[in-house]
Amino acid sequence: MNLTIVGTGYVGLVTGVCFAEFGYSVKCIDKDSKRLEKLKSGKCPFYEPGMDELLDKHINKTKLISFDYTLQNNLNNSDIVFITVGTPTRRLEDEADLSFVWQVAEEIAENINKYCLVVTKSTVPVGTTREVKKIISNKVDEKLFDVVSNPEFLREGSAIDDFIRPDRVVIGTENKKSETIMKNLYRPLFLKETPIVSTSIETSEIIKYASNSFLATKIAFINEVADLCEVVGADVQQVAHAMGIDKRIGSKFLNAGPGFGGSCFPKDVKAFSSTAKKKNVELLIINAVNKSNQERIKKISDKIISNIKKNSTICFLGLSFKPNTDDVRDSTSIKIASKLFEKGYKLQCYDPEAMKNAKNENSNLFFFSSAYEACEGASAIIIGTEWNEFRALNFNKISKILKEKIIFDLRNIYIPEDLKKLGFEYYGTGK
Repeated sequence: MNLTIVGTGYVGLVTGVCFAEFGYSVKCIDKDSKRLEKLKSGKCPFYEPGMDELLDKHINKTKLISFDYTLQNNLNNSDIVFITVGTPTRRLEDEADLSFVWQVAEEIAENINKYCLVVTKSTVPVGTTREVKKIISNKVDEKLFDVVSNPEFLREGSAIDDFIRPDRVVIGTENKKSETIMKNLYRPLFLKETPIVSTSIETSEIIKYASNSFLATKIAFINEVADLCEVVGADVQQVAHAMGIDKRIGSKFLNAGPGFGGSCFPKDVKAFSSTAKKKNVELLIINAVNKSNQERIKKISDKIISNIKKNSTICFLGLSFKPNTDDVRDSTSIKIASKLFEKGYKLQCYDPEAMKNAKNENSNLFFFSSAYEACEGASAIIIGTEWNEFRALNFNKISKILKEKIIFDLRNIYIPEDLKKLGFEYYGTGK
């Protein structure tokens, strides 16, 4: 089976290399010539564990994956074409910007010359895949193509494993022919007994947004519980642990912290609500989740400001929105650091992978090559992202280079008593 992937961003590239790993021939399309040259040389444009190895394997050894800048002449032998371009938030309306999806649909319509499936894998509002069909059918006989919704459920930092060993695969189709083709595509997962959920196109599109919005709801909920815990002297980690033992609730996404960020949850929550409003449906819970998460940044920032002298130097550890990625889109760490800078604090920052992207977000921050260098002369430490290398820092060493021993452990990765014994003033989240 020959596959074409349009868009070599996070979703597109992971999809491409993983399908190549399954043994399919994959052509990845992108208009960014610099990005393509980097990919052709086997270098991934973002940090994702395992990606460089798979790129090298399937570019140079199996030769199952290749790259081009146009769809022209690349649909001739393609059985399935995936749309994996970005759908960022429109700032004023909070809705998904689908302009890239429409452009790809138009380009597909110009180049179809035999039957193929057109699959939307980008995260899109309900009704988008039908509109893609409409755009293509304006120029192409409907007998030459079918449309399918096949949302992704990838977590940055573990995306390859998520693709190869998924909890489920969702395929939204409108006829048996396209359903059969998609099930054949994912046949390598049958051996792992992966559930293949076949639905209508509209149901598939909603599943993606509903899933991400529910996970975001769990995060916002436990963060509000954390606020109560701090006031009454309870421990949110113990609360979350006891809650998570209940199988109806589950323990995942019940870690209190500075809020959710990244390229998915913030924009998907907004887009889900915006889509519902257009249908005269108000998603009250989802709206509250969005508001709660936005206010979370101010709450955390105010807490820090009230406990650190003005104009102090602060060491900020962790800038990516989560560990094992260099993605700083909607990073709570960047937002908090920026607010502190606006209040006159000097921020000495370190992140294992995300500093280049962080510099592009806020060049006013100071960047260092290690956690210990960033701590030098600081009056306080903030742990914003729970990278593994921050879990066992040498605080005896750090104590000697700090100006004042204050720590804000936003991810609760340390035992408060251990740091208090070393003379630290410790502030966790929900404790």
